[in-house]
Amino acid sequence: MKLSTTLTCAAFAIMVGIASVPRSQAETAMPAAAGEPPKLIEVSGITLPDTKFIREAVQLIRSSEGELLFQHSMRVYCWAALAGKRKGLMFDPELLFVAAMFHDYGLTAGYGESHLRYEVDGANAARAFLQREGISEDDRQKVWLAIALHTTNGISPHLYPIAALLAEAANMDLVGAGFNDFSAEQRSAVELAYPRPPEFAEGFLQALYDSLKHRPETTQGTGLADVLAYKDPNFRRRDFSSFLRNAPWATGR
Repeated sequence: MKLSTTLTCAAFAIMVGIASVPRSQAETAMPAAAGEPPKLIEVSGITLPDTKFIREAVQLIRSSEGELLFQHSMRVYCWAALAGKRKGLMFDPELLFVAAMFHDYGLTAGYGESHLRYEVDGANAARAFLQREGISEDDRQKVWLAIALHTTNGISPHLYPIAALLAEAANMDLVGAGFNDFSAEQRSAVELAYPRPPEFAEGFLQALYDSLKHRPETTQGTGLADVLAYKDPNFRRRDFSSFLRNAPWATGR
C-alpha cells in the first residue's frame, strides 16, 4: 500500500449489498438479499478501491459488530476521509478504512472476557487482519497505533495522518467535535447513507458499558470512566492525586 495516496472526494459510503447511489445525492441504503456479494457504492464522489481486501473487512466488521457500531464505523471513515481531503493530507485510504472499521471492534462479544483496553483488542484484531492480507509490518503498526490511541486525546494529532484523522473522526461522530468544519451537504450525505438512529447516544453508551463493565480498571484515566460512572452508581474513578499523596515515599511506609 502507498501512503502517498490522496483522497480527492467529498463523501463516501460502503454498504453490504446495496444498489448504486447517484453521485449528487445520498439515499438511504437498503440491504440486498442474504448471501448476495457486497457492493461498493459512492456518495458525493468519495471512492475506494473495489478490492477483495476491502470487501472482507466490511463483511467481517458488519457480521461482528451489529448495525449500530457498523454504521458508526462507516461514518467515522467518511468524516476522516473528508477531513483528510480538506486538509490536503496524504494517506492510504485502504489503511484508513481498516482503522475505521476496527476502531471499536474490541467492543464486540468476542472480548467478553478480555482485560485489555478495548482499544488494544481492536488494534490487535486489525493488525492480525492486515497480516493475513500480506500488509507490511510498518503499515500494520501504523494502523495498530491509530486504533490503540484513538480515545487518548492530545496524542494522535501529532502522529501520522491515519492516526490523526481516525481520532478526529471518532470525536466528530460521537460528540460533534469539528461539526462546522463539514458542510451541511456533506453531513447530510453521510447521515443519509449511514443513518444515526434517534437513540444512538444511549445505544452507544450501552454498548460501551456492556463491554467494559467486567474490566473497569481499563477505563481509568480516560473518558470511558465517565461511561461506567453514568451506568453504575457504585463505580469510583481512580484518583491520581490520592495515589501521589499516598505513595510509599510520601508516607514513609
